[in-house]
Amino acid sequence: MSLAVVTLKKGEGRLLKAGGMWIFDNEIASVMGSFVNGDIVLVRDFDGYSMGKGFINTSSRITVRMLTRDENQKIDSCFLEERVRNAWEYRKKVTDTGSCRLIFGEADFLPGLVVDKFSDVLVVQSLALGIDRLKMEILGILKKVLLEDGICICGIYERSDVKVRRQEGMELYKGFIGPEFPTLVQIEENGVKYQVDVRDGQKTGFFLDQKYNRLAIQKLCRGGKVLDCFTHTGSFALNAGIAGAREVLGVDASQLAVDQAESNARLNHLEDRVKFLCADVFELLPELEEKGETYDVVILDPPAFTKSRSSVKNAVRGYREINLRAMKLVKEGGFLATCSCSHFMDYELFTKTIAQAAGNAHKRLRQVEYRTQAPDHPILWAAYESYYLKFYIFQVCTDR
Repeated sequence: MSLAVVTLKKGEGRLLKAGGMWIFDNEIASVMGSFVNGDIVLVRDFDGYSMGKGFINTSSRITVRMLTRDENQKIDSCFLEERVRNAWEYRKKVTDTGSCRLIFGEADFLPGLVVDKFSDVLVVQSLALGIDRLKMEILGILKKVLLEDGICICGIYERSDVKVRRQEGMELYKGFIGPEFPTLVQIEENGVKYQVDVRDGQKTGFFLDQKYNRLAIQKLCRGGKVLDCFTHTGSFALNAGIAGAREVLGVDASQLAVDQAESNARLNHLEDRVKFLCADVFELLPELEEKGETYDVVILDPPAFTKSRSSVKNAVRGYREINLRAMKLVKEGGFLATCSCSHFMDYELFTKTIAQAAGNAHKRLRQVEYRTQAPDHPILWAAYESYYLKFYIFQVCTDR
């Protein structure tokens, strides 16, 4: 059966031609041939030049997600196995694979699919209709490839319960794929043990993308007093504790997250030095300043303040406020670790916002390092959505 052909408008497809993976609805001149959403289609430039193959979904503004630049490539089991093997071989070279992101969607050339490995459990998130059709086959291949390296996966849980699926015309879903298993999974990262709730935790259960950023703050925290804001289940706070901080306070607005963080502290025998508080960070920071509290290290790991271009201005105000307050709480010569996980809060804007906060707080910043997400979340150039995490460490000095 011949495939439908998507033809681009003249002058469109600039991101695609630069190496990106998406074609938007307003870039398409025509779709010739019969198809149903989720089908593989051929993609041609306005002059008929072959651009490759992808899957189509006219319900989504991202109408085509590319799978290959080779029009003659068959999208079959051999193709999928090559993609999976490449993803696994890459991770074996660049990261600790005890727990890691095995497949990162477009950046692994499997658009719309996320698979995280927590010890011997996989958590899958399917965000596009076309990849949803291939999901079970890919997971089967992944289990086979891991088993070749002696890794036996004991269970798979699906966390496709994110609102973005509705933009694809898909229902939200979460549940077991295959046999049921205990959904609290113990992992170890950077010498810290965690109980990961793959069923009810945020996203896929744990934020693996900050793995080496958490490690980077360890050396700064030894012997110090540390404040970890937006601690979630305690990951930065526990890294500070395991590194030998004398006193750590982790803060989160979710009581469930705080309960899990306290459980993780006990798991690591750190409950005497690492404490947690359920509070609104925006309200707490001015209160701590008023009390005269200061810290050797302050860590800001907030949720994304913006998930669309329309709310960026409000996000800037939020990032500027918390960074200003945090800088005022850092002892002279102490350190601030601050980040943004919003794709729309790009590097330039985030950097500018921190500089404004420093000026308003009358502080001078000495950059220790700038980091992004862990390498198991690779950044594919021209696929800008794959670059989302910005992470700075500064020494904070008085502006005088």
